[in-house]
Amino acid sequence: MTTMLDPHALRTQFPALRRTVNGGPAVFLDGPGGTQSPARVIDALADYLRHGSSNLGGPFLTSHEADAAADNARRAMMDMLNARRPEEIVFGQNMTSLTFSVSRAIAQTWQPGDEIVVTRLDHDANISPWLRAAEDRGVSVRWLDFHPADCTLALEQLPALLGKRTRLVAVNYASNAVGSISDVGRVAALAHQVGAWVYVDAVHYAPHDLIDVQALDCDFLACSVYKFFGPHTGVLYGKYELLDGLNAYKVRPASDEPPGKWETGTQSFESLCGVTAAVDYLAQVGGGQGTRRERLAQAMGAIKTYEMGVSEYFLREVRRIPGLRVYGITDVESLAHRTPTFAVSLEGRAPQDVATWLGERGFFVWHGHYYAIAVMERLGTLESGGLVRIGFVHYNTVEEIDALIAALGELAGS
Repeated sequence: MTTMLDPHALRTQFPALRRTVNGGPAVFLDGPGGTQSPARVIDALADYLRHGSSNLGGPFLTSHEADAAADNARRAMMDMLNARRPEEIVFGQNMTSLTFSVSRAIAQTWQPGDEIVVTRLDHDANISPWLRAAEDRGVSVRWLDFHPADCTLALEQLPALLGKRTRLVAVNYASNAVGSISDVGRVAALAHQVGAWVYVDAVHYAPHDLIDVQALDCDFLACSVYKFFGPHTGVLYGKYELLDGLNAYKVRPASDEPPGKWETGTQSFESLCGVTAAVDYLAQVGGGQGTRRERLAQAMGAIKTYEMGVSEYFLREVRRIPGLRVYGITDVESLAHRTPTFAVSLEGRAPQDVATWLGERGFFVWHGHYYAIAVMERLGTLESGGLVRIGFVHYNTVEEIDALIAALGELAGS
């Protein structure tokens, strides 16, 4: 069953979307940098703190509530990612911190002369941890390129980069800079042929389409809840046997079993309540039928369909603006292979100047490299200030696109 998405109805659940700037509506086009939260997420955090907080494992009420907050969030993310068991879900401060932590442990299995593969399409959070680990262990780094013409991963080059000494392939599911979606399932299949593990950065992909770690057969996958309408919390999925077998860097009293061995220090239990609320928000977009996983599948299907329409409308309208260039996939027949995140440049205007001009008029967009410095280096834009990023999610409307196009047209003509 296809669920139709009504963004105007959903927007009423987001208090931040009612903000104004200089007397006009605020237009949140910075989804790739962080989404806004619905009231149920805000209420979940506040309710936990309002009724008292504690740590895990105590024989009293507030500790039991902390236990429940962690368990509920783990099961929510298990449903969202289709993990096999809740113990495969690890929480942390953010995706970057989790990746630095797990990369240090994974690197202990490497030997000098081993090799890893990273891609030029990735956010640096899925590059620098592996570069540092490789340097520490005397491991060679091989780079998988992307096609500058449409910013799609050059997957045809991957087999030549893999060999009997390859230990890991780090790849993003979707580019936070240019929106391109990568065939992670194919990457995993090729990597596993040579016995390598696959670590997936799904931060940018998570708000836009359904994730199924079992279907992908990835070994690890990381995401951040604030990119899909929740609080600032990182999530790591790992196959249980790998999380169990690796030697985690932890304090001695901590559990020796997953997920506890990977969750250093005290978690933000109020944020974990927000994690559950964010997943439940997404599930209700799907119409409320079936299990939570089934409702999430309906919801993400509806979101994907709606956002493809947003992308097509934006690409059609933006062509009217003289001197504006869109990087990445622009073929409307290929929109299934990108998210509604667009990196653009405006002839004769510095990216910072464009973003500042728009920001003063209530349009929230980013400029620069967005920590995807390898992307900007490959496109030749890093030294000139990067690009302007316009990122839509499912609460953005056609009316907002029309207003943005009008503003960009005014700037281009001034």
